[in-house]
Amino acid sequence: MPTSLEDIPLDGHPAHTALVREIAGLIVSALNLEVAGDEIDPQAPLYKEGLGLDSIDILEVALVVSKRYGFKMRDDDQGNVRIFHSLNALASHVAERRTK
Repeated sequence: MPTSLEDIPLDGHPAHTALVREIAGLIVSALNLEVAGDEIDPQAPLYKEGLGLDSIDILEVALVVSKRYGFKMRDDDQGNVRIFHSLNALASHVAERRTK
């Protein structure tokens, strides 16, 4: 299992790797985490175990991602558990919906 962004298998798609890195940096910056973005396991859960975010953290991440990538993330979206499952899942969601 990958332990850093350097180790993630992304089917050779550099755009996804760049987006994962960018979102990791946004999360670290927005939440003032004491971890570098490239230390976040892109397959680990973001909520509770894994990165250890709580519901307020997830809301903050949703706000930052919405502003940065030009689409609205809703707190009542039925897909939020899937979207925020991991950094990879969030990056895939952003890639599908971004306008910026």
